[in-house]
Amino acid sequence: MKTSKTFLLNALAISAAVLCLLPNDSFAQKSGIKRTELQRHDLSVSGYEVIQVRVDFEPGKAFGMHLHPGEEIINVLKGSLEYVIEGEQPVVLKAGDVLFIPAGKNHSAKNVGKKTASELATYIVQKGKPLVVLQNEAHVSKKD
Repeated sequence: MKTSKTFLLNALAISAAVLCLLPNDSFAQKSGIKRTELQRHDLSVSGYEVIQVRVDFEPGKAFGMHLHPGEEIINVLKGSLEYVIEGEQPVVLKAGDVLFIPAGKNHSAKNVGKKTASELATYIVQKGKPLVVLQNEAHVSKKD
């Protein structure tokens, strides 16, 4: 009995560790948000790369507060998306609209329409750093 209990605890600990190592995209895929990397290239500026990702949001789904190690340029491909950028008023964009998010700015996105919404996100970021850094609840609720 003691051996099986130890085995179960070890299995749970290993499973928890594996979940922590999964990329942020793994969680997004399961929550009604699909991220598809389209391309990734080194830039002529040492230590930086450009990454393009298509992000599809099911109706009502949101990607919570997060930031990137560089700039993000968004082009809404279809639907209506609400963006909240730290320190700014929320803005709703529709197909054809664009948005610039400065490096290190916390922001979120939510599909406010009744159909799937999509964006093309272009990141100009520091190479080798995590592309998405999720913010914890304490930081999100902090007032400027």
